[in-house]
Amino acid sequence: MTMDWDACTDEYEKLIIRMSTPRVVIDNAVCPTATLVKVDSARRHGILLDAVEVLTDLNLLIKKAYISSDGRWFMDVFHVTYQNGNKLTDERVLKYIEQALGCIDNGRTIGSNGLTALELTGTDRVGLLSEVFAVLADLQCDVVEAKVWTHNGRIASLIYVKDCDSGSTIEDSQKINKIEVRLRNVLKGDNDIRSAKTSVSMAVTHTERRLHQMMFTDRDFERTPILKFTADAPLVTVQNWAERGYSVVNIQCKDRMKLLFDVVCNLTYMEYIVFHATVNTDSVQAYLEFYIRHKDGTPISSEPERQRVIQCLKAAVERRASEGVRLELCTEDRQGLLAEVMRTFRENGLNVTRAEVSTMGNKVTNVFYVTDAIGNPADPKIIESVRQKIGFSNLEVKELPLVCHQQKAEREDQAFGVGGAVLMSIGNLLRRNLYNMGLINSCS
Repeated sequence: MTMDWDACTDEYEKLIIRMSTPRVVIDNAVCPTATLVKVDSARRHGILLDAVEVLTDLNLLIKKAYISSDGRWFMDVFHVTYQNGNKLTDERVLKYIEQALGCIDNGRTIGSNGLTALELTGTDRVGLLSEVFAVLADLQCDVVEAKVWTHNGRIASLIYVKDCDSGSTIEDSQKINKIEVRLRNVLKGDNDIRSAKTSVSMAVTHTERRLHQMMFTDRDFERTPILKFTADAPLVTVQNWAERGYSVVNIQCKDRMKLLFDVVCNLTYMEYIVFHATVNTDSVQAYLEFYIRHKDGTPISSEPERQRVIQCLKAAVERRASEGVRLELCTEDRQGLLAEVMRTFRENGLNVTRAEVSTMGNKVTNVFYVTDAIGNPADPKIIESVRQKIGFSNLEVKELPLVCHQQKAEREDQAFGVGGAVLMSIGNLLRRNLYNMGLINSCS
């Protein structure tokens, strides 16, 4: 009897592929309030972040999660909904989730977008963004996408631009050098000579992962916290479970979009491995518990390290926290538009604490969170004056800070609940993700 070794080898390779390829099950029948997304895969460092990223990039809410990755296997169950609380029903979305999660064992990849990436970090101040975008407009750089975070007096921004003349990536080395020098001078201001940083890259990266990295590298978690008008400071505790060799991290904070992503992202970059975790949310609060170890299998070993983990995770939660009035600018795109809008904010004493800029076709959808110059809620009269200058139909108030919601709730006998939660529309955000995936055509 002879053995076909080639056939045996082929079958062995097929078995290995089947064992290592993630198994994804999406179930809409088990839970009446959420869609269950189950993932089984071989374990590797960062795979949890990749899985959470797939869901949060679609702006889905993760209401509950159960995570286990002991041994060599990774098993997750996510309870997800649209932002309006409904279960997932769009077959295109379900198909994309299944395909994307089915590939996470190889790590997530991001396709080239043909844009130039500008990375900026420095000391935040009123009017800084106005100066940044004015410089870009003056240098004939068209801002296509951008995200800006501020935390503890620091700012991190990732701005994707194209050359106004060529309509594509900026390749002129002299122009790139000029952009870096001028932006660095803006960031330095009068007192940030050492920490202001700029870089220009053609590399494609996941924007929010990179922003967390930039803030973490800038050590925003060590800086003196800026007083806030919101009472939603996260509660973070870290304890060791000596018998099982785990460090147990508990986080309690206000629930919001992408909360789990932000926490897992920072645990991953701090090089901790999550072996078990549970996530539970109610209508307001989120409760997260993680059992972690170092890559070498040891728990947190000292009090300074424990305090550092607490500081870093508090910062991870706070960076994306929405301070101020949420304003949405939706209008036709044109050269210099962003610089004009930011100048109007600055001239009226409004400080931008967070910003998201996106372009699809000839339409722009920009989101700004604004406060007054010292971080307090902006005067509604100033907001209305700014809207009048930019255009009432172009710039709309979409969300007020918690303080305003509480005052409104008191006036209306709490008819809408403390905080007056306002759900964001998933329409434009989900449509943009589906457009980038090639699942729908542009509607512009």
